[in-house]
Amino acid sequence: MNSLQGIRILDLSRVLAGPWCTQTLADLGADVIKIERPGTGDDTRTWGPPFLKDDQGVETQEAAYYLGTNRNKRSVTCDISQPAGQALIRDLVAHCDVFVENFKVGDMARYGLDFASLQAINPRLVYCSVTGFGQNGPYADRAGYDYAIQGMGGLMSVTGERDDLGGGPQKVGVAVADLMTGMYATVAILAALRHAEKTGVGQQVDMALLDTQVAMLANLGANFLVSGKTPGRAGNAHQNIVPYQVFEVAPAADGSKDHLILAVGNDAQFVKFCKVADVPELGNNPLYAKNRDRVLHRAQLVPLLEVVMKTRPKAQWLAALEAAKVPCGAINSLAEVFSDPQVEARHMVTQWAHPVKGDLRLVSSPIKLSATPVRTDLPPPLLGQHTAEVLRSVLNYSEEKLSELQSSKTI
Repeated sequence: MNSLQGIRILDLSRVLAGPWCTQTLADLGADVIKIERPGTGDDTRTWGPPFLKDDQGVETQEAAYYLGTNRNKRSVTCDISQPAGQALIRDLVAHCDVFVENFKVGDMARYGLDFASLQAINPRLVYCSVTGFGQNGPYADRAGYDYAIQGMGGLMSVTGERDDLGGGPQKVGVAVADLMTGMYATVAILAALRHAEKTGVGQQVDMALLDTQVAMLANLGANFLVSGKTPGRAGNAHQNIVPYQVFEVAPAADGSKDHLILAVGNDAQFVKFCKVADVPELGNNPLYAKNRDRVLHRAQLVPLLEVVMKTRPKAQWLAALEAAKVPCGAINSLAEVFSDPQVEARHMVTQWAHPVKGDLRLVSSPIKLSATPVRTDLPPPLLGQHTAEVLRSVLNYSEEKLSELQSSKTI
């Protein structure tokens, strides 16, 4: 049994934030019915290369991007611009606990699929809207994209190398505003489901990428609100902790530059680091003994450490620092990540029997539950793979009804 077994979710979202949310819920056991446009489906189905190759090595139309965001779901095609498609969605809503959409504000109302309309059909419905800017405010009508949100929400102002070193604003390598909005949406939906179970009344969840990006400024947002000082870019350094950054070490065996992460989190760890680095005097120096002082004297301390770190190769540093329990880490390529023995031990790659490739490898859910483990039974679906199955089993549609919907290109 899975944690969310018995919960059915109607998913009208596409691309990343909404599908990331519903994939997590699907992993936890919910029956997620993914509604897609006939003929084209989720935008990310075409976002490649790379595209999946079948068992014969022939490239298919299944983009890796789509595959990474839609496991454990069932795909149903439905054209919601047609009245018959809207009626089909309303029929399904009566049998669902959660409705997720990421259309622009007002689009669902035009189709008669807004919260008020659907709650009239199913009072217990949890209705989650994921947009760039939320359901109200001066930007509500704008489309929202992760890249723009990273800029507008302040993340790019604190990401990238320092300006005095020739740096400039940088986005994060993955779409973190989308991903975090999806995760916050997951939490909100679970809370709303709990409320609906207790009261019999659903509610609307209003999730905005910009809200999430502002919230995830975390300590930097708090720093600004407390001090009134605008933080700048610090490259790979930490705004509040020193030394907590990337350092260049002795060259690799092939002569190329090499680096590691040193993440000293407290004063005791700094003393241990200084002993390992054969500079115990720095650990005892009153200018550097406390983190507060190390932050204030960053400009003096870091150059000293940069010289020390270049005296040994990465492997020697990692072994010595780990033995002394000083936090540190390598900077791995994805090839190194997926061959890492810890990643392998944690089963962070799962094999799936996909319809076109019997041994599809995908990143696993990181959620580990002792009594109700996550699902691994439904590979990312082909477009419309489950249309007839769902409409027969959930809505008890007749073959005549299905033929009618197919003829009108509603499904």
